[in-house]
Amino acid sequence: MAESDKIEVEILGQRYIVRSSESAEYVRTLAAYVEKRANEIRGSGAVQDSVRLLALASLYITDELFRLRDEHSMADQVASDRLGALRELLDAVVTDK
Repeated sequence: MAESDKIEVEILGQRYIVRSSESAEYVRTLAAYVEKRANEIRGSGAVQDSVRLLALASLYITDELFRLRDEHSMADQVASDRLGALRELLDAVVTDK
């Protein structure tokens, strides 16, 4: 396992130290995305409290993740089904000869 580094990030004016084996640039990109989503929620005027903003941002980001996982799973199933059909066609052609 790769060694973890301490990386400082700032989200909504609050500094956090994150341990990660990923690059500092990558971790800061993640933090920037979280802050962007929190600011989008703040912009709607519904919530101003930082803790609530981050909680809602985490829910929205988790929803994105789950939806992408579902899409990926469905795409994998479609690809698998197509490969199975292709294999059957190839088997039929090879067997006929």
